[in-house]
Amino acid sequence: MLIDYHTHHARCGHAVGDLESYVKQAIKLGYSQIGLSDHMPLLHVNPAEYYSEVAMPMEELPRYIEECLYLKDKYKDDIEVRVGLEGDYVEGFEKEIEQIISAYPFDYVIGSVHFLKEWDITDYRQVYHWENKDVLEVYRTYYDAVQKAAKSGFYDFLGHIDAIKRFTYEPKQAERDAWYALERETLEVIADCGIPIELNASGLSKPCAEMFPSERILKQAYQLGIPVTVGSDAHDPLKVGENVDTARTLLKEIGYTELATFKERKRFMVSL
Repeated sequence: MLIDYHTHHARCGHAVGDLESYVKQAIKLGYSQIGLSDHMPLLHVNPAEYYSEVAMPMEELPRYIEECLYLKDKYKDDIEVRVGLEGDYVEGFEKEIEQIISAYPFDYVIGSVHFLKEWDITDYRQVYHWENKDVLEVYRTYYDAVQKAAKSGFYDFLGHIDAIKRFTYEPKQAERDAWYALERETLEVIADCGIPIELNASGLSKPCAEMFPSERILKQAYQLGIPVTVGSDAHDPLKVGENVDTARTLLKEIGYTELATFKERKRFMVSL
């Protein structure tokens, strides 16, 4: 079954194309399911005073859901449209996150960590935050947030769980054991929570030139019995499914035989 559970659209400000264009492209490619999963509105910063083009405005959220549901019905004979959201985990804003997630009829919600307080670690405009930082300590803070996202119970799967590597900042060689132990600890928490992760193919086109998560992490996830889904993280309709075939091939090589899919916040495993 061909699926892509991670896509973004013009509403978020840093993607192009309307929702329908993504659906049409998925149909053109012969996909069985397409997930629409734009960014949750910012909760922990004032959008008017923060970097522009990060997430959809709060007033757009109901319009986003309405359009997703419309497309789900319009194209029901051609493809299964899944209504999703990439719901950032930000510590201290759990109540606000839960209110948004519970207010709408999502098929799934992706739990992603982009923010360490006000620093978006995936934004090229904010790379300067790495200056004079203890990289291993940043990694500890990041993976602590991923673990808390897993434990929150808010999400159906976790997105790009090692996105911290995007701009190739890594702990020192001498700290590698501590770094890998952080990854392992995080995977064990995820396994204990029974939540799937995403193999996000977009990392291949980022400075790290490696999918999220790495093959190293993915092999451990398989050993721990953590289910996986796949996504392109497309920010352009023409990018739907980009490198997803590569992701599927890697999953098969590691030993995975199934993918996690979602409907009405319930998980369904399908053959890879």
